[in-house]
Amino acid sequence: MLDIIITRFAPSPTGYLHIGHAYSALLAWRTAKEAGGRFILRIEDIDVGRCKPEFEDAIYEDLAWLGIEWETPVRRQSDHLADYAKALARLDSLGLTYPCFCTRADIRAELWRIDGAPHGNAGPVYPGTCRDLSHQDRGVRVAAGEEHAVRLHMAEAVSQIGAVIWNDLDRGAITGDPMGHGDVVLARKDIPTSYHLAVTIDDALQGVTLVTRGADLVDFTDIHRVLQDLLGLAAPRYHHHMLLTDAEGRRYAKRDRSLTIRALRAAGLTPEEVKGMAGF
Repeated sequence: MLDIIITRFAPSPTGYLHIGHAYSALLAWRTAKEAGGRFILRIEDIDVGRCKPEFEDAIYEDLAWLGIEWETPVRRQSDHLADYAKALARLDSLGLTYPCFCTRADIRAELWRIDGAPHGNAGPVYPGTCRDLSHQDRGVRVAAGEEHAVRLHMAEAVSQIGAVIWNDLDRGAITGDPMGHGDVVLARKDIPTSYHLAVTIDDALQGVTLVTRGADLVDFTDIHRVLQDLLGLAAPRYHHHMLLTDAEGRRYAKRDRSLTIRALRAAGLTPEEVKGMAGF
């Protein structure tokens, strides 16, 4: 017997939803509805500098206008920082994290210095500048209040869990390449978590069995599978769907203001017309 489908739409309130978001939300909602499962809306608002209350309000309004229904209460990441801190402490107790004091300029300079700097799936890989600092040096700098991020020691993590495998509805079984991402950030200097850590914990705590999200995030699944295995969390299935693009083949973004759901509503389009634009 197959597990019940529990999937989600998890936007960040950093701008108005566009037609590509409408596609993702409608796909997740329809998938859950047709399977007799559950659809969850989550607000990923940990980036306090960019997230705005007016954009969060617009998310609820636009989705309701499209006829999408979701469970309440809605989980807002900024309300659950303690959950991420607990997971980070667990990884630290396993000896898998370290403080990184590098600025972006430091990292760029180091990558420039290294001949043939390593590149991963998402571009240049962090060169590990702070990875080999002594425990004493780390402690002194942290105690002095020096700003730092927290990174995952990926090589040590992979040595503990071995290969990571995940299943995508369109791509089948995939053996990941987490080393291609290097020592990813788990907590930023300005935010006590990261997208990778927060989304992994959220999906587990909310019982998500099918992660529905855009194909632009497919490479990050390697990282999330590593964190799931390290923390003893169940691995969901994944559906990385296509991205809607404009006539020139560019994927829609929040800067495409004329194609936000808010703008289309103001232009007089009906929910059915916007759904049609999104392929529904």
